[in-house]
Amino acid sequence: MFKYLNKIIVTISVMVSLSISGVANANSSGTIMIPTHNWSSQLVGAEVVGKIFEMAGEKVEYVPFDSQTVYQAMADGDIDIVHEVWEGAFGASFDASVATGGVIDLLTHDAVTREEWWYPVYIEETCPGLPDWEALNACADQFARADSGGKGVFIGGPVDWLKHDAEKVEALGMNFMVKNAGSAGAIWAELDAAVAQNKPVVIFNWSPNFIGAKYEGKFIEFPTHDPACTKDASWGINPNALYDCGNPANGYLKTGVNVDFEKNHPKAFAIASVMNFSGPMIDKMANYVDTDGMEISAAADRFIEEHQDSVNSWLAAAN
Repeated sequence: MFKYLNKIIVTISVMVSLSISGVANANSSGTIMIPTHNWSSQLVGAEVVGKIFEMAGEKVEYVPFDSQTVYQAMADGDIDIVHEVWEGAFGASFDASVATGGVIDLLTHDAVTREEWWYPVYIEETCPGLPDWEALNACADQFARADSGGKGVFIGGPVDWLKHDAEKVEALGMNFMVKNAGSAGAIWAELDAAVAQNKPVVIFNWSPNFIGAKYEGKFIEFPTHDPACTKDASWGINPNALYDCGNPANGYLKTGVNVDFEKNHPKAFAIASVMNFSGPMIDKMANYVDTDGMEISAAADRFIEEHQDSVNSWLAAAN
């Protein structure tokens, strides 16, 4: 995964161009702008979407972009489509952009998502009561590191995924600290190292992806999520704090597009309206890179080849 980081760094020139020009790229004569982020399934999926659009005669450009600010950029017309909107990480930013009127909530994929703290199952041998969050907290000292002051260490996702793990720890009074990884690859490196030594580790994980097939493990069960948990401090077991709950256990995966996408790119809009990814499809996109070690573009080609019937049906929508 680390070898792809240089591909997903937002360059100053790109950002300056977008901010100074003030001209939306979402126009009928221009190129479809597709963002790339910092996890494997999204990188592969972005090129799958782009290559299928190219089959329909469109021009496509991939733009490295922050995974939170991309939704406002889509509302502004600088980005045309975001095909992998995870409810837990990006739902608030996505909903806000839809509310502006600049973004259309186009499609909810068949893939059902979960994003939460996760541990390899062997930890249950020394930490009884898992996957309950209170049982985890009772075993916090097992997850401590030399620089954590006796607190357990939770390996969180990149800061821009905005998971509010530090707020959750404080709201629930957990004896943990959050160490944010710089990328998905960095999370997997922490997990691989811990498993190799049979050491306790708790990480941010999500489904669908490839990890469940590589290691047996479970999500931590926090107090059941409710939308009020993130908006009303009086809700939940801590009446003075937000985020005293888990993430949605059955989250959505959506596609969003710029409000002018249908007008400017009717064929691509028709394709995107039916381009529905299942959980196993998202698994495969990640597996090609994180397990098989494929390059992003080659992985996208392989996905299209292995799902030709689906691709043909999506393309048919443009005719």
